[in-house]
Amino acid sequence: MTKLTNNVTIPELGFGVFQISEEGATKQAVLDAIKTGYRLIDTAASYGNEVEVGQAIKEAIESGLVTREALFVTSKLWVEDVTADKAPQAIQASLDRLQLDYLDLLLIHQPYNDIFGAWRAMEAAYEAGKLKSIGISNFDVAQAINLAEFSKIKPMVNQIEVNPFNQNIEKVSYLQDYGITIEAWAPFAEGKNGLFTNPILSEIGQKYHKSVAQVILRWLVQRNIIPLAKSVKAERMAQNIDVLDFELSKEDMDQIKTLDTQTSQFFDHHDPEMIKWMASRHL
Repeated sequence: MTKLTNNVTIPELGFGVFQISEEGATKQAVLDAIKTGYRLIDTAASYGNEVEVGQAIKEAIESGLVTREALFVTSKLWVEDVTADKAPQAIQASLDRLQLDYLDLLLIHQPYNDIFGAWRAMEAAYEAGKLKSIGISNFDVAQAINLAEFSKIKPMVNQIEVNPFNQNIEKVSYLQDYGITIEAWAPFAEGKNGLFTNPILSEIGQKYHKSVAQVILRWLVQRNIIPLAKSVKAERMAQNIDVLDFELSKEDMDQIKTLDTQTSQFFDHHDPEMIKWMASRHL
């Protein structure tokens, strides 16, 4: 477990549900993840599956599989709701879809629209107990520090892309030193560039009798980054959470560093066309 700046504890490993689209698949995946041992469940309004996540959580609690207090549930405000007026309703809508009284963490999903207006609404929901912690996602260092320095409550988390091809070394280091915990989305880069057959990662895995995925997750944990892994296969979930029983050497870490292209494997958050697309996307 890791402690956020407000002393809330967050699990070292998380389970993400992005792009689980088949009807019923998200509910089953979350149930399987909880059975496997995951306690951090990461969703978002824009994923369109908060209802199924909520159904899984409710079933897991009612069956005695887990208590609500043992879970750490995260969701995110989509761009169109990042305003002072819309954020309170969006927060409540997420809670309603998830059938929860509170969220353990709410993030501003993208660094666009009225960031400060939405953040004030999140601060109010935090003080009211609807949110146990608040943070951001996909913010660069300047955007994160700008928000933090001009707000009563500083962001506790920044969820960004971190994988062997886009390691964000300086960004992660600066924000961690500042007191912001880093979560990694797409830790496997969705398998791009032959990630799972990469010779360096494969060789390191063979040394410890671990898969490439396990090597990557361990690499993130050793950087004090919380990885959010996704799978709909129970056996893969079990493998992905089994990464706390070995340690990569400095040589291993240095070898992985050579894979860094310092480029997103998906898109540039500073691309005006991407910002226009996000502004036009309505849930």
